[in-house]
Amino acid sequence: MSTTLRTLLACTLVTLAAADLAAQQASTPRARKILDDDHYLASDALEGRFPGTPGNDSAAAYIARELRRLGLRPGGDGGTFLQHWTIGNTSGTRAAHAAGAAVVNVVGILPGADRRLAGQDIVVGAHFDHLGRGSFGDPAGDTTRQIHNGADDNASGTAAVLEVARLLKAARHRPARSIVFVLFNAEEEGALGSAFYAEHPAIPMDSTLAMVNLDMVGRMRDRRVIALGVRSATEWQVILDSANAPLHLDIRASGDGWGPSDQAAFFARKRPVIHFFTDVHEDYHRPTDDWEKINADGIADVASLAADVVQRLAARPGPLTFVDAPPPAPVAASSGARPSLGTIPDMGSEPGGVLLQGVRSGSPAELAGIRGGDVLVGMGPHTIANLQDYANALYSYHAGDTVEVRVRRGTQVVPITVVLGGR
Repeated sequence: MSTTLRTLLACTLVTLAAADLAAQQASTPRARKILDDDHYLASDALEGRFPGTPGNDSAAAYIARELRRLGLRPGGDGGTFLQHWTIGNTSGTRAAHAAGAAVVNVVGILPGADRRLAGQDIVVGAHFDHLGRGSFGDPAGDTTRQIHNGADDNASGTAAVLEVARLLKAARHRPARSIVFVLFNAEEEGALGSAFYAEHPAIPMDSTLAMVNLDMVGRMRDRRVIALGVRSATEWQVILDSANAPLHLDIRASGDGWGPSDQAAFFARKRPVIHFFTDVHEDYHRPTDDWEKINADGIADVASLAADVVQRLAARPGPLTFVDAPPPAPVAASSGARPSLGTIPDMGSEPGGVLLQGVRSGSPAELAGIRGGDVLVGMGPHTIANLQDYANALYSYHAGDTVEVRVRRGTQVVPITVVLGGR
C-alpha cells in the first residue's frame, strides 16, 4: 500500500499478539502452490523486489512464466507479457532512489468466451514490487540495509492474482468477458505502475467494466476480509454477498474507490473498483514481513472470493452503476518530526469516525487515556468521519503540540487532552 494513509498506518501501528500472526498450515494443494509463489517472490534472493533491481526483474520474469504456462495471451509490448516503462523524475521518486529506473508491468489476458462481450474486460491486479533494502518506506527508518521481503505486501496479492488466473482458466465455463491480469510495478513509490497501465491499457479503458485489486491479503485472521471501494458501484454489496455465500468469510465492506493502492488509478477514470485486503500488522514495511508468517489457506479463500466476483462481473448483461466521489484532500506537510498519536485503526469499520483496535504501550494516546474500542470523532477544530479525515487532522499539527482529541465511548463523546509525540 502507498501514500498518505500508508504513512498514517505506519505511524500508528501497535505490536499485535504473536499468535495472531503465525502462519497457518497450507492445508490443500492450492494453498501449497500459493505459498510456493509467495515464498519465491519473498525470498532473500530477490532482495525485496525494489523497482529497477535484478530481484524485481526476476519477479517479473517468474510472473510472466506463470501466465505463459497457463496459456494466457500476452498483453504487454511486442507480443510479450512485459509492458515496459520508466519511472519519472519527481521529488518522491528521487527520495526513494527510483527516479529514471527502467521497469515493467506484467500483463496477461484470458480472452472472453462470448464474442459479443469479449471486447470488454475486467482487470484483476496486484503490485509485485516492494521496498528492497534500507530506510525508504520503513516506519522505523531502518538504515541497516536489511532486506524487506514484503511477503504480505505484496507477494501475497501477486500470488492471489496468479491463483485467480488458475481458477478462471480451469473453470468449466470460461468468463464471457475478457479478463486482464496486471501485476503492477512501483506501487510503493505512489502507485506508478497502475497509473501507467491506466494510460496504456491492453483493452481500452472505456471497455473496462471494473477493476479488482488484491493488496496485502496474506494475513487473514478470524476469516475477516476487508473489501474497500464498495461504494464505487451500487451493485457491489449484492455481488459480494452472493460470491461469499459458499465461503462464509467475515467481509467488512466500506469506502469509495480512492485509497492507497492501485485501484485508485482506475477509479480516477470512473471505473468501479474493489480492493481486497486482510488488514495491517506489526510487520508492515519491516524486514520481518516474511513468507513463514503467510496464511496460505486464507489467500486461497480470498482468491476464491475474487474469482467468483470476476465470474459474476463477466456474466453481467450490462455495466455496473458507477458512483463517483471527490478525491481526498491532500494532507498538509508539516516541518520537523511527524506527529504521532500511537493508535491502530480498525480498517474494516466506519462507525461515523475511526474505530480503534488498540493503542501502543507508552504512546501519547495511552498516556492520555485513549483506549481500544474508542471511536475518534474529532481533533481540535477537525471533525473525523474516516481515516482520511484523521490523516488530515493529525498532520495539521506538529510533534509536541497539545491538542484536544474527542472520542465516542459508548454513548458519550469524551474530550481528551493529548500531547502529540513525534518520529
